[in-house]
Amino acid sequence: MAKRKGRRRFGWVRKLPSGRYQASYLGADGLRQNAPHTFASKDEAGDWLTLREADRVRGDAPPARRGAMPFGPYGREWVDERSGLRPRTADLYRWLLVKYLDSFESVHLVDIDPAAVRRWRAKLLRGGVSATMVAKAYRLFRAIMMTAAEDDELIVRNPCRIRGAGTETPTERPVLTVAQVYALADRMPARLRVLVLLATFGSLRFGEVTALRRRDVDLDERKVQVRRAFTEVRGQGLVAGPPKSRAGVRTVSLPAAVITDLRRHLAEHTKAGNDALVFTVPNGSPVRRGNFNKVVGWRDAVAAIGATGLHFHDLRHTGNTLAADAGVSTRNLMARMGHDNERAALIYQHATAKADRLIADVLDAQVRAERTNKTTKRGRKQSTRSNSDEDDEPDEGAAGVLVPTG
Repeated sequence: MAKRKGRRRFGWVRKLPSGRYQASYLGADGLRQNAPHTFASKDEAGDWLTLREADRVRGDAPPARRGAMPFGPYGREWVDERSGLRPRTADLYRWLLVKYLDSFESVHLVDIDPAAVRRWRAKLLRGGVSATMVAKAYRLFRAIMMTAAEDDELIVRNPCRIRGAGTETPTERPVLTVAQVYALADRMPARLRVLVLLATFGSLRFGEVTALRRRDVDLDERKVQVRRAFTEVRGQGLVAGPPKSRAGVRTVSLPAAVITDLRRHLAEHTKAGNDALVFTVPNGSPVRRGNFNKVVGWRDAVAAIGATGLHFHDLRHTGNTLAADAGVSTRNLMARMGHDNERAALIYQHATAKADRLIADVLDAQVRAERTNKTTKRGRKQSTRSNSDEDDEPDEGAAGVLVPTG
């Protein structure tokens, strides 16, 4: 038996035997109108009724008062209506609404003015929220209010008018040398060593490199195909979906020196079958970003190579920088990196395999030069030590251990 209906100022919400909630209201014709679906919580049902009430207000009220509806429900529905958003992006937007825009939860859209927006932003910055995060929250706020003004005509003008407030100015990220990249890779667990090399010299994002399968690797052509990416979505866990942008679906050429390492990795650490993940943790599960740093001892590893504070994404930044030194066109470089903008399709379609191979060859030359130099230095050390052993007796207690560098 359904529980007793909960009376509201507008409409009703009741809990069904299934545990879900039903919302309804009386239409202008006096007939009961039920929501087209049920809701997981009472609050969600209430939000739906709030929006339906706003529809009525919008139809009856003069333009100046059409925005007499709370920002919170409107913002949440704004996110829900954008079916094209990647799961992680939608999750980020919902989190920003709760974390940084909650002060506008019950404020009517029409009552949010430029002064209120300025006070909100200043309060966040004074409270220690990073400028980058404030910029993200502001961009979301501005987009929602722009829809309210231009598409839904609930307000006369967008109140988010702070020049430059949505622009992020992150600090310059570090760029590793080729030697540092290999030193870092050598400090990873054996089954994740090549992951560092591919992320760097293939300019791959974490979600892209960890989602690679055997079918995506062509050792003979020295290429990997980026077809999908893993993302962590709150409440859903690890989700495999398309790359970050349309241009993210791409084919990337790799330096020949990296192919040698990749071939060995596939033989030793990757299961058989085209659908087998190239990189996994020991139990065969995908590599997850949430615990990656802890599992591999990332903080100690980057400190050991002289790159304290390095983020995994900086490997891609390093690869992009090294690739730019190859001297190819901006269009081909952006296609390799998987960057997307208004010309994304054109960039992807017209990026030539020849130019991408040139990037890989330049990277290969840098890698081989570094590895050859490293081998030569090691040989000299061993030769010097051998001569020293023949001419002199070692001191008692001397530590004569040569630590391998590669």
